[in-house]
Amino acid sequence: MTLTPVLSRHWDEPSSWTLDSYRRHDGYQALDRVLDMAPDDVIALVKDSGLRGRGGAGFPTGQKWSFIPQERSPRSDQTAQGTEGAAAKPHYLVVNADESEPGTCKDIPLMMATPHVLVEGAIIAAYAIRARHAFVYVRGEVLPVLRRLQAAVAEAYEAGLLGTDILGSGFDLDLVVHAGAGAYICGEETALLDSLEGRRGQPRLRPPFPAVAGLYACPTVVNNVESIASVPAVIRGGVDWFKSMGSEKSPGFTMYSLSGHVTTPGQYEAPLGITLRELLDYAGGVRAGHELKFWTPGGSSTPLFTSEHLDVPLDYENVAAAGSMLGTKALQIFDETVCVVRAVRRWTQFYAHESCGKCTPCREGTYWLAQIYERLENGTGRADDVDKLLDIADAILGKSFCALGDGAASPIMSSLKYFREEYVAHLEGGCPFDPYASMLAAPEGVGV
Repeated sequence: MTLTPVLSRHWDEPSSWTLDSYRRHDGYQALDRVLDMAPDDVIALVKDSGLRGRGGAGFPTGQKWSFIPQERSPRSDQTAQGTEGAAAKPHYLVVNADESEPGTCKDIPLMMATPHVLVEGAIIAAYAIRARHAFVYVRGEVLPVLRRLQAAVAEAYEAGLLGTDILGSGFDLDLVVHAGAGAYICGEETALLDSLEGRRGQPRLRPPFPAVAGLYACPTVVNNVESIASVPAVIRGGVDWFKSMGSEKSPGFTMYSLSGHVTTPGQYEAPLGITLRELLDYAGGVRAGHELKFWTPGGSSTPLFTSEHLDVPLDYENVAAAGSMLGTKALQIFDETVCVVRAVRRWTQFYAHESCGKCTPCREGTYWLAQIYERLENGTGRADDVDKLLDIADAILGKSFCALGDGAASPIMSSLKYFREEYVAHLEGGCPFDPYASMLAAPEGVGV
């Protein structure tokens, strides 16, 4: 399977982030076409394309847009009547650019290289769902990206692509770039909405879902950066072109982020369904003199895969059938020199630190998981610690308020499935990958 650079096609050109550069490469042509269409027809086109959300769960983008109540959203100088006679609430579009999953690095380089593709996609999406206000929630730590996106938005306003009566169409849209405050939990869409409203970022109870009561209790669509950035290409290329890539249930192109022990890490844009074996061929393979031990198909919150899974097609259905999740397509590659216990411990510490504390399973479970991993690492593990890890992970999985708990439990349970002997080795004599393991091991009988 060959690479299919679409979003990344012009990343290496000088000043690729400017409006002039973007327009030289078909920029805003999709918007011109969309403004001559009815909003419902735009939703139908995106739905027919089969574009799925690129932020983790893979929910169909067009279907998500169609959940928004289709009565006309009121402007500031007029009201519209909803189905029950009350004034219809305004609609909002929110772009989730709070990329912070360990191993995930696709949205930030996209916004850095070609921010206008996100701006154009946001305008199209807002037009389709009849929204007059859109927000891009950017991770506050990535200041260069924040500034570049703000500059692109300013260029769009100056060119008449944002603001009042866009390109003479009568459609108005204001786009706000909002800087988050560095909380991983705000990548969860309802926690992001709370943060955007000025409150502490914590997941909301659902239902109601954002499509009914999202930002300011109004109908809201929340989409990932790559999902929105893919829309202009879908509009320009058409449904058949988009479906010519990928698989039947996972059509199109996407970006795979390769990092870790790989010769040439980076972004590889390819059709959904490509395998890790094929991607490694493009990336020069695992670093010289070493072999693959384990890897993540979708970031640290997805169950681990091993070398046995090199030929699993990397689309939503096949990865799920193999026991994991495609997630954000963050392929972290680990060779045989890595201790799986130590790697999973680092992720566990991250999730314990980033838990918002709203629900008991995640708040208490991640804390105790981190304590057990500390014992395993420093040689004071207890005989029942391995089974206790599984018990606690099972008490979190599917029982926490949001997916953070599942993300914390998944790498633990999968690593124990494939590498239980390494956990046992930590109990018997310390980490087998540490040359000083024997010095860290507890005396016989201690801590058991």
